[in-house]
Amino acid sequence: MSTVHDFDLITVADLRKRGGLNWSLYPGALGSFVAEMDYGCASEIIEALHAGMDDLRFGYLPPVLVGEMAQACAGWLAESYGWQVTAADIRPVADVIAGLQIAIESFSRPGSAIVVPTPAYKHFLDVPLRSGRKVVEVPMVLVEDRWEFDLDALDQACAAGAGLMILCSPYNPLGRVFSNAELRAVSEVVERHGLRVFADEIHCPVVFNGATHIPYATVSPAASAHTITALSASKAWNLAGLKCAQVVLSNDADRETWTGLGMAAEIGTSNPGLIAHAAAYRRAGPWLHDVLGYLDRNRIRLSELVAQLLPGVVYRPPEGTYLAWLDCTALDLGDRPGSFFADHARVVFTEGVDCGDAGRGCVRLNLATPQPILDEIVDRMAKALAQR
Repeated sequence: MSTVHDFDLITVADLRKRGGLNWSLYPGALGSFVAEMDYGCASEIIEALHAGMDDLRFGYLPPVLVGEMAQACAGWLAESYGWQVTAADIRPVADVIAGLQIAIESFSRPGSAIVVPTPAYKHFLDVPLRSGRKVVEVPMVLVEDRWEFDLDALDQACAAGAGLMILCSPYNPLGRVFSNAELRAVSEVVERHGLRVFADEIHCPVVFNGATHIPYATVSPAASAHTITALSASKAWNLAGLKCAQVVLSNDADRETWTGLGMAAEIGTSNPGLIAHAAAYRRAGPWLHDVLGYLDRNRIRLSELVAQLLPGVVYRPPEGTYLAWLDCTALDLGDRPGSFFADHARVVFTEGVDCGDAGRGCVRLNLATPQPILDEIVDRMAKALAQR
């Protein structure tokens, strides 16, 4: 366990010993491809997990733990966003991707296409394919140096018979936190063509000063009626391996459909995940507040490093998430610059093209690492470029 005051002291050796994917999948390389933090976990969550283990909470999914998690999440949504949600409308799933699979298979028209703004979290592009659906990519557009939805292209994609749009808010990998007006504009396009929206809001606790997260389902009655929201404490409190997320139901038709799914929709959720999420939402806010301050420092630090060491790379500090999008197209490294950096800098990123055609020539970097490691990542990139 680490506190924000000693994050700078965490070393690569410490992280390799801990064994996370970023630090074990590619031995000898610096991993910056998986969206999880290198900062350990809040003591309040660890204490709750110890208590759960001492109480032998090892059985099948118990209603009491589901209820405690749902009550904690409902309280957090009300306090953080003014979103009044009944605890019974907060349902447990193993992770957000499990929620997406359910949304595609049970809440969208059979066989209909899935609209995905891109670049996107890469599994938004492959999960629909596994369900036998076509993916329609709608690239984001730069407007006055800020990424926005292309509403005309989105309208065309929706009009072509799609059944569901995946909306990532805050936006992975571009780091946008959308305004009420932007979300309402999307909802009007969606409603006009009768689509459903799967709103992935897993990154909503990670928003920096100057931006405000607005739950998509709250922007209008129409949005509430066509939205299935998924969120989790896994990104903000570093709990991905504990297998727990929340689906928030916001209309009667979806409540009825969910009830009809029975236990199958929720059974992959783990008891430790429920315990950890209840503790995160109720008690671990101060830890997250400190972490956000550290992440804010890192996102500004990356601006300085890119300006000093990576001429030609374009980086726009994220408004939310701890993910940085680096446009390397001016470096003439081809569609997959991550391959160059993996081979010559021993740094592994997420390839932008894996996030959709709009990501060609870009990479995604994880900011949630100790600052000395962030410095080393960029230094390695710069040295590899200088030695070409």
